[in-house]
Amino acid sequence: MTRATEAYTFAAIVVAVYTFLFLGFIPLPQTVQDKVIPVFPWWALITFGCYCLGNIGTAMYTFRDCPEAYHELMSEISQAKSELRSKGLQLN
Repeated sequence: MTRATEAYTFAAIVVAVYTFLFLGFIPLPQTVQDKVIPVFPWWALITFGCYCLGNIGTAMYTFRDCPEAYHELMSEISQAKSELRSKGLQLN
């Protein structure tokens, strides 16, 4: 099973469980049913966004800890600039 298939299967299960909870097919306390279940998708979206931003921030913070990748990237940038300059593009 590919990663995409696993992700789609997981998403389908989550959507099905949420639908059953939202429609009240699975009994829950009234407070949870009225106040938690309707806002759960927003909570999940915000949590996922925070995770993504944290992951990007950590990757940016530790980027200089990989000197080989840093020097390789900087050489590719200078190579791209020189190629663009040879084609007549003015860069800063």
